Amino acid sequence: MTIMDEPRSPERRKRDVLDRLERETDVWVASADSDGVPCLVALWFVWDGEALWMATRPGNPTGRNLCARRRTRLAFGDTRDVVLIDGEVDVHADDEVPAAAAEAFRAKTGWDPRADSATYSYYQVRPVAVQAWHEQHELPGRHLMRSGTWLV
Repeated sequence: MTIMDEPRSPERRKRDVLDRLERETDVWVASADSDGVPCLVALWFVWDGEALWMATRPGNPTGRNLCARRRTRLAFGDTRDVVLIDGEVDVHADDEVPAAAAEAFRAKTGWDPRADSATYSYYQVRPVAVQAWHEQHELPGRHLMRSGTWLV
């Protein structure tokens, strides 16, 4: 898509976001500690139709921040096809994660954190706001979800 193309409809943008959630493997995860020091890492994820599931060690900065703040902003890597997701975080120890989420994560990524020798937690991110746009001409109408409700 270029700036000369017609902007996508909100319905098309939502379809494109949902498609990306199904096919992408990595997402940028932004968090901050209690002093506001930011942390940005890429993590594998799986989408279950309502939430993204990720896994990381609970003692690293991202794990600590997500556990303490319970909020994150997620972004996909392409700057010409922007998707930003603000979400609320629930933390699940590897022995408490719902089996369906852990199995879906393993099936998509090929890795089962529950079987790793290190301790991992799963982070369930429920979107509360979603924005999507291609180039400047799609900035109007970029908000697709607010307060956890799809606008389209």
